Amino acid sequence: MGSEDRTVRDITRGLMRELGLTTVFGNPGTTEVPFLTGWPDDFHYVLGLQESAVVAMADGYSQSRREPVLVNLHSAGGVGHALGAVFTAYRNRTPMVITAGQQTRSLMFGEPFLGATEAPNFPKPYVKWSYEPARAADVPAALVRAYQMATTPPHGPVFLSIPADDWDEPGVEVAARPRTPGFAPDPTAITELAEALRRCERPAFVAGPAVDADGVVDEMVRLAEKTKASVYAPPMSPRCSFPEDHPCFAGFLQPEQRLLSQELGSYDLVVVWGAPAFTYHVYRGEAEVALPELFLVHDDADVLARARSGRGVMGTMAHAVPQVNAQLEDLERQAPATMPRPEKPAATTPMTASYVFDALVEQLPADAAVVEETPSHRNDLHEYFPVRSTDGGFFTGFSGALGYGVGAAVGVGMADPARRTVALLGDGSSMYGIQSLWTAVREQAPVTFVIMDNSRYAAVAVLGEAAGGSKLPGVELGGIDFVGLATSLGCPAKLIQTPEELAQALPEEFSGKQGPSLLHVKVDPGQRFLY
Repeated sequence: MGSEDRTVRDITRGLMRELGLTTVFGNPGTTEVPFLTGWPDDFHYVLGLQESAVVAMADGYSQSRREPVLVNLHSAGGVGHALGAVFTAYRNRTPMVITAGQQTRSLMFGEPFLGATEAPNFPKPYVKWSYEPARAADVPAALVRAYQMATTPPHGPVFLSIPADDWDEPGVEVAARPRTPGFAPDPTAITELAEALRRCERPAFVAGPAVDADGVVDEMVRLAEKTKASVYAPPMSPRCSFPEDHPCFAGFLQPEQRLLSQELGSYDLVVVWGAPAFTYHVYRGEAEVALPELFLVHDDADVLARARSGRGVMGTMAHAVPQVNAQLEDLERQAPATMPRPEKPAATTPMTASYVFDALVEQLPADAAVVEETPSHRNDLHEYFPVRSTDGGFFTGFSGALGYGVGAAVGVGMADPARRTVALLGDGSSMYGIQSLWTAVREQAPVTFVIMDNSRYAAVAVLGEAAGGSKLPGVELGGIDFVGLATSLGCPAKLIQTPEELAQALPEEFSGKQGPSLLHVKVDPGQRFLY
């Protein structure tokens, strides 16, 4: 076949190979058949049983590999099912190319069955770019542009709607362009930040998710040790960007401005690295303590612009953190206070969430990856489950939309099968993506799913009551047989109700077990106040 005879399908698949997009996560429909027909032997199609689970799996896979990923969805209905997970991928800044089938062009004027009306507008505003090519021949060029948009900082998902009859049309050849590298900050801004760190007496860092996403946690640790900075995790961070057992780690900022300002008000300089300043969840009045001198280092102009105070330094963490580090020597000042840890929790039946976390962290392999979606147990997680990773070992959703954890854990497990992934899940959140267990079995993803069952949407109940609500409907669960659910999907599972059963099960999970498994852990329905 001469180059003039190559179809849109031929050219696009060649581009996918060159761009490293040969692992495709999807749930197909009839409008995707022309894209999928004659699927190449060197491509891997990861089938999910529902579109939001598909996107969550791809999100975890991409975040773990720090590489872009391609998702294939079905027209308007499939995209609609996936939008909650797309929202999370957008907040997570995941470099994801989402394609969806569209009805044939010849039928579109008549509002056909399975046609997507105004398809590019449907996923907005939670994609960086959205497009349906004006002509079939432009599909390959649109893929290259989508790849560039998704992988250029700030990263994020993009969307392409592709009519079903485009794939067999003659295509226009286009070159696969390499990713655009991240950009460095202005040298003067770096020098000013380094000088501010040199002259201050009590610095604090807020180490955001971009530090880990850019792979510079080790650099951040060295910088904190040089400057004797107290290092905080920002509210709602989807990654761990500083080891939580390090002496400089000071704790977790609360998503409420008065508490956060009180926490940071005792310092004379705060540097926020790769996180918004700041993400709040509740409002209890304006801050009573003014923030000290503030530098905000980020690669997103929108994040810098919406900050209420401080000086912006625009650039990626891969450049900014090492460049500041290079300008600073070890500074003579008092070492910061370390985050206090509570006493070990008691063994009770039913077990507390804190007891389960404490038991898990003692057994967890050093190289294990952790995926978390236990919103009602997050305080216990912070206190009893210090994340020690310095390189892509912790992932959670940044959006607050439930359904990330089960699917993301499958993707993280697939991204690096040499290590075991542990998914810490609430009973409520797990039900948003339980279909992902089927894919975990099919792909033999090395994941231990730990479902902590308190039989309720506890976060909703506790926060609702704190806000003055009473007799709230729709928060009680209970009666879900997760062992039965898992085994029906082919995943081995156990019910854990006592400390003794937990002590027996955990070593088995981390002693070379292959493929997925699930632990249904009953925990005390009593709930701590969240913040």
